[in-house]
Amino acid sequence: MTTAIKNDRLKKRFEKWDVNGNGKIEKTDFEAEAGRIISAFGEDPASPQARAVRDAFVAMYEYLASKAGAGPNGSLSEKQFTEVIEAQIFQEGDSGFDRVVRPTIAAIVGLCDTDGDGEVSQKEFAKWLDAIGVEPSAVAPAFKAIDVNNNGKLTVDELVHAVRDYHLGRSDVPLLGG
Repeated sequence: MTTAIKNDRLKKRFEKWDVNGNGKIEKTDFEAEAGRIISAFGEDPASPQARAVRDAFVAMYEYLASKAGAGPNGSLSEKQFTEVIEAQIFQEGDSGFDRVVRPTIAAIVGLCDTDGDGEVSQKEFAKWLDAIGVEPSAVAPAFKAIDVNNNGKLTVDELVHAVRDYHLGRSDVPLLGG
């Protein structure tokens, strides 16, 4: 893992979540990300799946903000964001990703999984990547790279590992969007 790649991806993540461009990440920024994903799926914002996505994003924000010392309703500077991600996710390895990232990915899978099989098809994955601004041409190669068991479906585990590997600089699968 190169620190430069990891830091660059964290900076891009921060900029993507800083929806209003004020140099801080706030709970409303995480709610906006959840809203974009929910909207891309044409989901009723009051549905259980939409509420689960919104709740997971809010819980992730509140956890990170509290660990950074900002409190659940505070805001995070880029420096605080980078430090808390490093301490709570990267240094903790798989357990950090499972604690902080997995609930959000599982909630998004629940939203994406339109056929109810507990996994994400390539078509469902394409809608997710479109929602976060990834170029359509990147969908098929990204899906193939993440589908490590080659069964044509993505599991929560495969997606958590893909996000982990991307942010640690072990994979170039585009997961941030534009």
